[in-house]
Amino acid sequence: MKHKSVLLEEVIKYLNVSEGKKYIDATVGYAGHSGEILKKLNKKGFLFAFDQDDEAIAFSQNKLSNIADNFTIFKSNFVYMKDYVSEKVDGILFDLGVSSPQLDEEERGFSFHKNAPLDMRMDRTQELSAYNVVNDYSSEKLLEIIYKFGEEKYAKAIVSNIIKNRPINTTIELAEIIKNSVPISYRNKSHPARKTFQAIRIEVNHELDILESSIRDAFDLLNIGGRLAIITFHSLEDKIVAKVFKDLCSDDESARKLPITPEHLKAKAKKIVKMTPSEKELEDNNRSRSSKLRVIERVR
Repeated sequence: MKHKSVLLEEVIKYLNVSEGKKYIDATVGYAGHSGEILKKLNKKGFLFAFDQDDEAIAFSQNKLSNIADNFTIFKSNFVYMKDYVSEKVDGILFDLGVSSPQLDEEERGFSFHKNAPLDMRMDRTQELSAYNVVNDYSSEKLLEIIYKFGEEKYAKAIVSNIIKNRPINTTIELAEIIKNSVPISYRNKSHPARKTFQAIRIEVNHELDILESSIRDAFDLLNIGGRLAIITFHSLEDKIVAKVFKDLCSDDESARKLPITPEHLKAKAKKIVKMTPSEKELEDNNRSRSSKLRVIERVR
């Protein structure tokens, strides 16, 4: 199973990976980034990794074991990072969104191109699935999710048709209902189900609910000089990351009225980079087209 990591070289470069230091991959996935980090570490260095997906963990455990043994993978959502890692580290990576193998495995139900049961769970042991969201949520709740998380302007028509066609069992059934809910002109821009599927996936996995607190917890675990790198794939994620990073890279508001800013009110971080994939990466990996990398460094 191959999975090309998004912005791989850039992440390794801007994380400043050094051989004797410690790192966290908050979203190990299929170990594209973790593998490259581990290759650069010596025996004094260490990699902590997190994921909720049993298949991804098994794959990554095997892949990383063939590189070195100074790592551990925790089966957990990154929101619980501080429960597992108590020591300070030198770099942390979040690669948000769904990995390519998850999209490619039909039975996972993430893709609107492939017929599968409505699932979309990153952690397949949790109860809530896409089936529950599509078939059990009220029209008001569905409308809120698809409009808010999908930024879908035809949310009202889509929800109306979902309610009329319940129960809906498969991804293709849902995709067809969505397609038949929007104007023909809209279908020609990109697949009309993309935004709705994104919204349902975010709801199933609580992706945005936990993001801000998780970023702040991760920052707390950084040594001075340590870096936090986050790859996002849509605007809602990126708005949250940008907001938190701006806050961390700004002096405390109460310092604005003071002639000299006291040390404890100065910015906690500095911006390192904000970037999108190169033309070459877009050619090699079309799924990276909406990705954005932001990196900050802890200064106090």
